[in-house]
Amino acid sequence: MPNRKTAHIVSHTHWDREWYLPYEKHHVRLIKLMDALLDKLDEDPEYRSFFLDGQTIILEDYLQVRPQQQARLEKHISDGRILIGPWYILQDAFLTSSEANVRNMLIGHKDAKRYGQPAKIGYFPDTFGLAGQTPQLMRQSGIHNAFFGRGVKPTGFNNTVADGDYESSFSELEWEGPDGSKVLGILFANWYSNGNEVPADPGEAKEYWQRKLADAAKYASTGELLFMNGCDHQPIQLDLPEAIRTARELFPDTDFVHSNFIDYLASLESSLDRELSSVRGELRSQRTDGWGTLVNTASSRVYLKQLNQRGQAMLEKVAEPLAAYASLLGAAYPHDLLQYAWKTLMQNHPHDSICGCSVDEVHREMVTRFEKSRHVAEAVADDSLQSIAEHIDTTGFAAFGPDAVPFTVFNTTGGKRTGTVSVEVDVLRHYFREGIPFGEMKSRVKQLELADRIVVDSEGREVDCTITDLGLQFGYDLPDDKFRQPYFARKVRVELEAADVPANGFSTYAVVRSASQATASSERATLVTGDRTMENEYVSVSIENDGSVTLTDKASGQIYSGLCVYEDSGDIGNEYMYRQPDGETPLTTRNTAAEITILADKPYEASFRVVHAWDIPKGAEEKLAQEQQELVWFTGRSSGRSKETVRIVIETTLTLEKGSRGLKVSSRFNNQAKDHRLRMLFPTGLASSVHQADSMFEVVTRGNEPSAEWTNPSYCHHQQAFASIQDGRTGLTVANLGLNEYEVLQDGQNTIAVTLLRSVGELGDWGVFPTPEAQCLGEAYAELMIIPHGLAKPEAAYNEAYQFQVPWTGVQVGLHAGSLPPVYQWFGWQGEGIAQSAVKRSEETGDLILRWYNLTSSGSELAVTPTFAYRQAYRSIILEERQDAVEAVQPGEALRLAAGPAEIVTLALEIADTAI
Repeated sequence: MPNRKTAHIVSHTHWDREWYLPYEKHHVRLIKLMDALLDKLDEDPEYRSFFLDGQTIILEDYLQVRPQQQARLEKHISDGRILIGPWYILQDAFLTSSEANVRNMLIGHKDAKRYGQPAKIGYFPDTFGLAGQTPQLMRQSGIHNAFFGRGVKPTGFNNTVADGDYESSFSELEWEGPDGSKVLGILFANWYSNGNEVPADPGEAKEYWQRKLADAAKYASTGELLFMNGCDHQPIQLDLPEAIRTARELFPDTDFVHSNFIDYLASLESSLDRELSSVRGELRSQRTDGWGTLVNTASSRVYLKQLNQRGQAMLEKVAEPLAAYASLLGAAYPHDLLQYAWKTLMQNHPHDSICGCSVDEVHREMVTRFEKSRHVAEAVADDSLQSIAEHIDTTGFAAFGPDAVPFTVFNTTGGKRTGTVSVEVDVLRHYFREGIPFGEMKSRVKQLELADRIVVDSEGREVDCTITDLGLQFGYDLPDDKFRQPYFARKVRVELEAADVPANGFSTYAVVRSASQATASSERATLVTGDRTMENEYVSVSIENDGSVTLTDKASGQIYSGLCVYEDSGDIGNEYMYRQPDGETPLTTRNTAAEITILADKPYEASFRVVHAWDIPKGAEEKLAQEQQELVWFTGRSSGRSKETVRIVIETTLTLEKGSRGLKVSSRFNNQAKDHRLRMLFPTGLASSVHQADSMFEVVTRGNEPSAEWTNPSYCHHQQAFASIQDGRTGLTVANLGLNEYEVLQDGQNTIAVTLLRSVGELGDWGVFPTPEAQCLGEAYAELMIIPHGLAKPEAAYNEAYQFQVPWTGVQVGLHAGSLPPVYQWFGWQGEGIAQSAVKRSEETGDLILRWYNLTSSGSELAVTPTFAYRQAYRSIILEERQDAVEAVQPGEALRLAAGPAEIVTLALEIADTAI
């Protein structure tokens, strides 16, 4: 029967762990749902299966309270009646890092395999848009599909579908990533609740199914129709088998099946008899009116994004690499600790969490989770540093005397690095166990003379530095084999330029006495060239009367003027969406006098302080509170800004390092204004209709102007590490730390506007949920870096932006022999247009996992040269499963791997018993 249809009814619940209720209140409801589900599966074989929202954390949350139910869970999962995975959590696609997405998939698969097999379903039911590399991420996970609710067809209030010129002809489509990876895309065109609460009553069921079958058929490419039986926090429908029997009786020409995604996909693929629309790259609902894309969640509660950036960088760019390097020297790799830290961090990654669009209680708990995860990462990094330090040969510093104090600076990024580094070291330490009288011990430490100390590198050359005496300090060791060991120490902070520290490696220095055998440094230099100017070999900087910056790129001669101006506008929207009051003109600091002073003048670094004392509106008019309480949708609000003002004092620090290609910009202020948005402006003056931004495993190109359907005056976007504009000859990249929202203004200057703060007072969406803490009152900060491209390829600026994300690490080292030289690199690599992403160990195989991705749309070659022993090299996938072996042409030569356009390349090295 060619016209026969099949209604696939998939039971599920979309479980936001926290949102309009705090986590534990949702948690209590989850326990009730899971209890009811297990009972139903036990009692009724006609209730065939349930999809557990694609995230294994639900199992953890349930068993935390009901551990005695594990056997029942295992049985139903093993029998295929509860489908789990493939993710650990359902993350936001744009506000979580590339590697966080990989760890999410890895941990989800690992946890699912404890019960059976993960469902190979690319599940993104309510993700606020999808990154372009998602198809490649799916294919490398053995998943050939993606189910999603946003990104292609227009959706409006309460996710209603608006008719119009669709990007896809059907709810089924072919989705292609920038590397060419393709998956079958399934859009929840009528949302992931289109089969919710199916009536068992014949009268109700007839009207229900007449409407629902027509709605699904309107967008479906075949007669295989998908109906999602569930919604947000939806309890299971206990009478679904009865409701299905009723439907079968009423509509005999349609097959009603209590189905699952796997069976639905099999039926769909066998029924496809027409060519599907092909959609390429990001799915961000850009062909809509612009009011429902939820992009402004990228600037809601900016402090959360900053904590997330810091936590991700500590885990993936510091703790994991250092632990991997330490393991090559014989230390145990702390898989369990790192997984615990990742899980704790990822519990903040669901869209309603990291997007900052929940009630205040949710986001308070998130701050604690961020701190917990970071503390574990820092502990892992510290242990790894100590382990590596024991193997570094510092005997060369003995020539400077027995009181030489070596320390090592680590570069855990993928490129050679130069920059200002600060390390604290003890130049003298007395343990309480030594038995020295208490007063005498303190006296010895305090009276130590430090005026003659300098810093030298491993070649004995004096290094420009600043040594700050921190005085008497109490400290303690926590040995693995004895009780804590307290001490008093004379501590100093050493600040220096660490020059050309090798990628994936380190350089060692020492604090020594100046009368020793050091080779004197050159005559003291300065980067300060005037009372408002500074320059190094790459750029020159001038600060204007209003605090704006004029930056000249020396390589190209390109001048960028009016940088770092602040813009403030009203916001009568909510945590989801920015809404500027009608007719308002934003305020700026242009032509507002600023106080400008020199903050630092050192041979390796110069900085200026710029202070603005600025009066801005105190908040919105009182009318806004009434509109919020009456649930006036934000697009229809008419409130303006208050006439009453409040002073905001913004302190901007502009820092230029000797070897840096860019200017660092930090901003600090105490926000006491409500209902507003604060941005920093970077006019590029470059002619281009497109720009680039860092996203998941991709530098994506986006148009500067929206589509014809777009009516929202704001056209903001997501970014991770940077946004960039280039004109084919030169370019400007603006890097950031945890500032995920930007806009390229249509002002004739292609100005990059980066959001520093957005203050609102309500959650928004489907009800009245006040969120006073989303006003973000109090101390706030922002960190950015302006990097001109010069005449070089933009990838050089991108690399600088990526390094900006990663903190330097350092450790004090004893005077001793060791197997590692004082300057060392664990592995070198080369590859045009390629960026390094990960260094870690695989839990399953023990392999050293190294990952890169191609930033360009052209093929490239990756050449990797390990400096340690390994048995065999393999290409791998993100699930860390070995693929083809990779052989060096000659022993000791580089391993060569092809890197296709936009390809994610993972190398797995089987490590020898003794690597170094």
